[in-house]
Amino acid sequence: MFINITDSKEAANKGSSSGLVHYLEKENRIYNKDEPEYWFNGQQVRIDPYVAMRTIDNNIAKLGKDDAKFCLLTISPSQKEITFLKEQYGEDGAKAQMKGFAVRVMDAYAQNFKREGINSHEDLMWFGKLENYRYYTHNDPEVKQGTKKRGDRKEGEQMHVQVIVSRKDATNKIKLSPMNTSRGKNEDHSKKMGQFDRVAFKQCGETLFDELFEFDRLLKDTMAYANAQKNGSLAERVQMETQNQKEEAAHLSTGLSEDQAGMELATGIHPYSATIDESFEDFINPVHIDIKDDVDDEAIHGRNRHRKRQARTNTR
Repeated sequence: MFINITDSKEAANKGSSSGLVHYLEKENRIYNKDEPEYWFNGQQVRIDPYVAMRTIDNNIAKLGKDDAKFCLLTISPSQKEITFLKEQYGEDGAKAQMKGFAVRVMDAYAQNFKREGINSHEDLMWFGKLENYRYYTHNDPEVKQGTKKRGDRKEGEQMHVQVIVSRKDATNKIKLSPMNTSRGKNEDHSKKMGQFDRVAFKQCGETLFDELFEFDRLLKDTMAYANAQKNGSLAERVQMETQNQKEEAAHLSTGLSEDQAGMELATGIHPYSATIDESFEDFINPVHIDIKDDVDDEAIHGRNRHRKRQARTNTR
């Protein structure tokens, strides 16, 4: 499970959200002309794109012209996770589960701010859009090598959810920025500033998915393993790989897990209905998770850059 918060340069988020909403409607224009994939949030499941755009654009009280007005979150399950959902719930059921999962992720997003009055998705102004495909861009190696063209559809399971979330809360009074990592003078000051731990938030997607769907995640597929391989010391990498080999050996010895083809919908998640403006009341319950600190790529790169600058200064 990979969760990304797109920076302002890519999201072009200092003005209207109309351009981003239009872009995220691309699959409806190409594939779903007769029955479009609607936008959704924690209260409704069939929201027209102009409603999402207008609501986000009107929720900008006391934001300056150079301030970000919204953020773009991408919730991307792995191909293994998508296959697992489709095996358990079928094609349409997997889509409904992903939308419900997105609501839980937005609960965690709200809680990560540790701000009074910001406790769940209901305290946020946000809209989600499920997409089924991804496309090659000019940055992909396949495009650079000439084996694929820009705009070609990528292979495999690519279902994911895009979320536009306002910089202001649902009351249009509190500023919320997931890019704010300021520590503050003390714990109380940090809460007032709205510090956001992006590493913890990204980790929460993996934790939530495993708990909600009883997904048996291998160590090699965890964020902790990836961080250890990328940023850990030699001893940490060796230790993690040793644990991974033991786990893989244990899985081989036990064989396949019990068949779960008939399992019910995950606890707290209910199927969608085609009813327009259907309420999400009781659709999902708030989640409270305590995530241990993980390796922060940004912090490590920042320290490395500081050391390099200091080294150059010392040689002059």
